[in-house]
Amino acid sequence: MKALVTGSAGMLANDLIPCLQNQGHEVIAPPEEKLDITNLRVVKDAVDSFAPKLVINCAAYTNVDEAEKQEHQALIINGVGVQNLCLLCQAHDIPLVHFSTDYVFDGTKASPYTIYDRTNPINSYGRSKLLGEKYILWLLSKFYLIRTSWLFGLHGKNFIETMLEIGQKQKQVSVVTDQRGCPTWTHDLAEATVALVKTGRYGLYHVTNSEPTTWFDFTKEIFRLSDISTEVLPVTSDQFPRPARRPRNSVLDPFPLKEVLGKEMPSWKEALKKYLSQRKERAKP
Repeated sequence: MKALVTGSAGMLANDLIPCLQNQGHEVIAPPEEKLDITNLRVVKDAVDSFAPKLVINCAAYTNVDEAEKQEHQALIINGVGVQNLCLLCQAHDIPLVHFSTDYVFDGTKASPYTIYDRTNPINSYGRSKLLGEKYILWLLSKFYLIRTSWLFGLHGKNFIETMLEIGQKQKQVSVVTDQRGCPTWTHDLAEATVALVKTGRYGLYHVTNSEPTTWFDFTKEIFRLSDISTEVLPVTSDQFPRPARRPRNSVLDPFPLKEVLGKEMPSWKEALKKYLSQRKERAKP
């Protein structure tokens, strides 16, 4: 299958492209400056030129805090850009893979969020991603709409790298303990995405590594596996204010992913071990 991938320089795309190629797919992944999804004519030219059988959208505005000041820009990329892809995919009968976020929920639910729970984002980033979801649901009949959360990968800035950098410099670090979610390795997300496409079963899916945790416990495990002695101090979200509010609970219920793929996602602890191992290998001269 010939797949057109947007956002080719991003953390997720860098893991997804080799996964696609390993499964025999032909991948076209133009540089981001040559495939601006917010420009309908550019998207049309790309689809007309490459004639893909699948479009995978990895392009996104992802700076959660900055989106509070630049909500219009976030809406253009995460909303209107997705609309452009939907219009071309619908016109050419091409399935679209799109990645959304746990931040479309408000975090007030006590249990994990299911694919049929009501969305209610509490920050600008979440609102912009929800707009993209709505365009997909309004305009497309063939799509894989994948919500994920707390991404980390070898090809981009992420929470693990931030904590490792802090751990090398400080004796203590304060981390929030009242936000729960599922850390997700982009490699595992990429493999699940390719497997999902292979099934041909369109729809809305929640794809994260398994076993919920908090940022506090996530940090402690990062330091433990990395032999870093920095003390991790628990704080509440109120004690550590950020420009964008975060949902207290953004754990995503995976149903029906296991039923479709025939297997569960690996735990985030297993994913973290592999990530740190690969990170160490990459650092060798």
